[in-house]
Amino acid sequence: MGEFKVHRVRFFNYVPSGIRCVAYNNQSNRLAVSRTDGTVEIYNLSANYFQEKFFPGHESRATEALCWAKGQRLFSAGLNGEIIEYDLQALNIKYTMDAFGGPIWSMAVSPHGSQLLVGCEDGSVKLFQITPDKIQFERNFDRQKRSTVQKMLVDRQYMGVSKRKCIIWGVAFLSDGTVISVDSAGKVQFWDSATGTLVKNHLIANADVQSIAVSDQEDSFVVGTAEGTVFHFQLVSVTSNSSEKQWVRTKPFQHHTHDVRAVAHSPTALISGGTDTHLVIRPLMEKVEVKNYDAALRKITFPHRRLISCSKKRQLLLFQFTHHLELWRLGSTVATGKNGDTLPLSKNADHLLHLKTKGPENIICSCISPCGSWIAYSTTSRFFLYRLNYEHDNISLQRVSKMPAFLRSALQILFSEDSAKLFVASNQGSLHIIRLLEGSFKHLHTFQPQSGTVESMCLLAVSPDGNWLAASGTSAGVHVYNIKSLKLHCTVPSYNFPVTALAIAPNTNNLVIAHSDQQVFEYSIPDKQYTEWSRTIQKQGFHYLWLQRDTPITHISFHPKRPMHILLHDAYMFCIIDKSLPLPNDKTLFYNPLPPTNESDVIRRRTAHAFKISKIYKPLLFMDLLDERTLVAVERPLDDIIAQLPPPIKKKKFGT
Repeated sequence: MGEFKVHRVRFFNYVPSGIRCVAYNNQSNRLAVSRTDGTVEIYNLSANYFQEKFFPGHESRATEALCWAKGQRLFSAGLNGEIIEYDLQALNIKYTMDAFGGPIWSMAVSPHGSQLLVGCEDGSVKLFQITPDKIQFERNFDRQKRSTVQKMLVDRQYMGVSKRKCIIWGVAFLSDGTVISVDSAGKVQFWDSATGTLVKNHLIANADVQSIAVSDQEDSFVVGTAEGTVFHFQLVSVTSNSSEKQWVRTKPFQHHTHDVRAVAHSPTALISGGTDTHLVIRPLMEKVEVKNYDAALRKITFPHRRLISCSKKRQLLLFQFTHHLELWRLGSTVATGKNGDTLPLSKNADHLLHLKTKGPENIICSCISPCGSWIAYSTTSRFFLYRLNYEHDNISLQRVSKMPAFLRSALQILFSEDSAKLFVASNQGSLHIIRLLEGSFKHLHTFQPQSGTVESMCLLAVSPDGNWLAASGTSAGVHVYNIKSLKLHCTVPSYNFPVTALAIAPNTNNLVIAHSDQQVFEYSIPDKQYTEWSRTIQKQGFHYLWLQRDTPITHISFHPKRPMHILLHDAYMFCIIDKSLPLPNDKTLFYNPLPPTNESDVIRRRTAHAFKISKIYKPLLFMDLLDERTLVAVERPLDDIIAQLPPPIKKKKFGT
């Protein structure tokens, strides 16, 4: 792998927002997740659970309900009383509509997907017709006092003690007339809707049962509790020869430390999320046909996009938070040591800048230029560009005024290697090129989206020589543009899985593309075809342990003096691919392939293979070369995140 000096950074104080709602779409096998900061994320479960899209949050949008409608249309509602529909192609809010009932606490779609109902703070239920373009108010159901069809009263007894109030946190209405309720007394109850009588009662927790989701076949459901436990119920036969069935609690799972605020049920998995920020996907083994890595438990904590950028020249890191940016200068040392030693700092890392956004909108993306003299970031309605001036240990900030409106809602920002140009990908599919001047700018060109599409570009890569720009959209397509002629140069052949990272190598201008199924391709931009190395590895196939990794590659880079090396990482490993070495097959020892150091170079070369992997740094949010001998690794230990969350409910342990 080579010997590097590594800056091991752990002062990125990032805490993901808690999960408030989840909604599963069976037609597209996609999962929508809303967080407490108003952000909505879309996961493609068929693409290795990749977070392929997101909608930035807003301080005034506290989402309390999320659901899919017919035609893969996504709606949310919350405490501001508005219903929102999302444009999944342009990646923006399609429209908002006030329900005029105060805060909205719940929402559901009719079985045929043509009507939307919301439950409001004033006790009313509003019915909307879903039309091709938007939703239209149809009917208002006022709070009922006397003319209800049926009324079911829950028991206020909790563990034998009378409670003043019992809150129903969720209900499910099955096609056979059974109503299932979950409440603050820790109960799951089954009711007969025809008679209003309680059929069965399950006391499953010493705290609130907060969420419920039922499978499409109505033969199983999942609930989440404030103790962090997820319970699975299944409809099973009373005896082996009997047609009579009953609901049985079959499996409890403890994958959360805090409240499980939201659950979903796909055909093959139980999905849960809550205050501890983790999205947990627990496969149902009896539903999984092939017992491979698809049957493994998934726990997703960090966004599948970069929140960190680097100025190699000045050894600076820019950290992106929800409503501010932080600029840090890395520490330094004059000490030396042997491999594995931790060297003392002669100069500590410096927190140079805290840049807070103006207004209630979350930051979508940000970037610092390679020279360290420019910072750019975007929100939904505004684009900000700053010029930084350094004088000894002091730093001054100058905002560039009158940024054009078409730059707002940028999904990705990237500077050229010489920091002379700025590339901006908008949420309408356009790519803008800006020339940077001393404290000002000039708009050079805009690449419009391909005819008939509004596909948003989420990933950008520019060649070190400044001649080529690669852009990847929300689908699997990658377009390459000639920056000199300002024309589309080529389109990389489409692939079935979305792109997670891409980069252009120096000298060769080979484009390296990583996909969510862990495949890596190398494409020659000048020749408009895949390279021979890429064809070889696709013919032989990647090692099965490489393909079984469950976090996507989020960054790719190259060694300036070693053209055969590709550097890349996901959240739990850093890898150098040496294209000069043979590829491993499934019988090869994939991890730690090198023999002891006392072996001869001939033997070491004979037993080595192309993939050199380190799992020392994790969870790894960012890793890159600062120079040919120095790496920077930004880690975010999960224990540090948990320590900043509110304390979980204490559970009495046996014998205490």
